[in-house]
Amino acid sequence: MPLREPDSLSPPPIDILTGASLLLDFDGTLVEIAPTPDSVSVDDPLRQTLACLDLAFGGRVALISGRAVGELQRLIGVETLAVAGSHGLELYWGDGRIEAPERPAALAIAETEMDGFAASRPGVLVERKPLGVGLHFRLAPDAAGDAAELAHALAARTGLKLQTGKMMFELRAPGADKGSALRRLMASPGMKGSVPVFLGDDDTDEPGFVAAEALGGAGVLVGPPRATNARYHLADVAAVRVWLDTACREIA
Repeated sequence: MPLREPDSLSPPPIDILTGASLLLDFDGTLVEIAPTPDSVSVDDPLRQTLACLDLAFGGRVALISGRAVGELQRLIGVETLAVAGSHGLELYWGDGRIEAPERPAALAIAETEMDGFAASRPGVLVERKPLGVGLHFRLAPDAAGDAAELAHALAARTGLKLQTGKMMFELRAPGADKGSALRRLMASPGMKGSVPVFLGDDDTDEPGFVAAEALGGAGVLVGPPRATNARYHLADVAAVRVWLDTACREIA
């Protein structure tokens, strides 16, 4: 499918959610991207909106994120919400079941080399995840070139998947992305038979937009317009929050 041009994107009408399942990225979609992964916060109004949506949609709401499942559960605090974490490598089904592969031994190599890289570059941060390790340079943008060189070299040497993000590189276990996560969630008994609407903001969300479209639904790009597989567009996190609050009121 060819990418849609930025000027072809329009705001999503609320009625696309009729009979749909709602799938949401986290950073850059529900919350603003923070200077460091640990400094993100979730306010009570967002928790209340997600709980309202989960009830209004009859459980057909899920998060799909690069963050770990446990971290998302701690931040959100809605235990019945399904969560696909680590770019779909981890799945929490909202009923206590968690599915995840073994942690690759090669991640220890990547962590050690990233730690050494960060130690000599103030502002560069290493983020440890259950199935990946991230190298963040948002606070040290001059390190971008060296960080890219290290990340590509480690991916080639270890066989780990290289995932690019906003001002970061991540090496993680292969075998999943947000598109495969969306497909698995949509095949679950609670969502089967509905169509997916997926909101996301960056390149890691593009496979989710493709999968949503293929299953008869649509993607919603959040943030600055760009060429994308999404069909709709919302300007920023604040616009997402307004749209979700409206959906909660109208669907409930």
